[in-house]
Amino acid sequence: MDLNKRILDNFQQSIETSTRAMETLREPITLASERITRALIEGQKILTCGNGGSAGDAQHFSSEMLNRFETERPSLPAIALTTDSSTLTAIANDYHFDEVFSKQILALGQPGDILLAITTSGRSLNILRALESAHQRDMSCIILNGRDGGEIASSLTDGDIEICVQGPSTARIQEVHIIIIHCLCDLVDYQLLGRD
Repeated sequence: MDLNKRILDNFQQSIETSTRAMETLREPITLASERITRALIEGQKILTCGNGGSAGDAQHFSSEMLNRFETERPSLPAIALTTDSSTLTAIANDYHFDEVFSKQILALGQPGDILLAITTSGRSLNILRALESAHQRDMSCIILNGRDGGEIASSLTDGDIEICVQGPSTARIQEVHIIIIHCLCDLVDYQLLGRD
């Protein structure tokens, strides 16, 4: 296979995965944006987490809230739980890597806050523990998930929102996750500011 064909195949897979997601995920994306907007209006915050590329996506969402997305507006409260290396390594060293997000949620999360957790597999134990801790703190949970949803899908409660991208690879799922994050940012701004 030549390199040009490989490039075209990557683009085509991305387009197909995005098209499927566009058709099936509009409702949960809308519900998630409404939940986030309501929480922000009520003075709550968003805590985000993920591993690897999903950690980068969690930080991306948080930065768009804290700074701005595409429209000038006041900063919105969001904290990426993936960025404090001293805290992450202390928890991983003293306890277990599975607890790196859950201990932060138990300390920082308040009832009515939202956990936005991101995983491409649905099998990350530290995301599962984060979800459990968020439930303990009476937080709403929004999960950007992937593949078949894994163990995380079966741990969701009725109040949680799952946005699950079914794609052929981690890369394709991550590409759609970033589109979803941008949709959430756009919808939150639109609901708060009421203009295009």
